[in-house]
Formats: sequence, C-alpha cells, structure tokens
Amino acid sequence: METLEFIIYPDGRVQEKVTGIIGVSCAEVTAAIEAQLGRVLSHEPTSEFFATNNTENIVTNTQKVHSQW
Repeated sequence: METLEFIIYPDGRVQEKVTGIIGVSCAEVTAAIEAQLGRVLSHEPTSEFFATNNTENIVTNTQKVHSQW
C-alpha cells in the first residue's frame, strides 16, 4: 500500500515520509506537494527508493525455432 505521511512541527517545518512506492517514482508522486509546501531542505532516500520493481527489469528473450520435422 502506498502512503504519504506528513508531520508538521510547531516551527512550520514539514517532514514527509513516503512508503510503498518503489524507485524514483516516489519523487514524481511528491513533486507537486513539495512545490506547494515550499523549500525542501533535505531528502533522505529509503531502501525502497533504491529498490527496483521486478517487472521493470525483466528482459525477454525470444527466439524463433523452426523444426525440421
């Protein structure tokens, strides 16, 4: 399940935590929100950021084999 969690501190800082989104698509999901929130001070990628989606990395090799039967 994809979730975005926001913690808003009394001084106005906002901490955003994203879970369930694999790879760099996380940045695509959060870009519009971050633009509305203001200046981004830091990013701390999680292990999910560096993970790869298996369906994206599958290389399919196909060969046509003609039987001499």
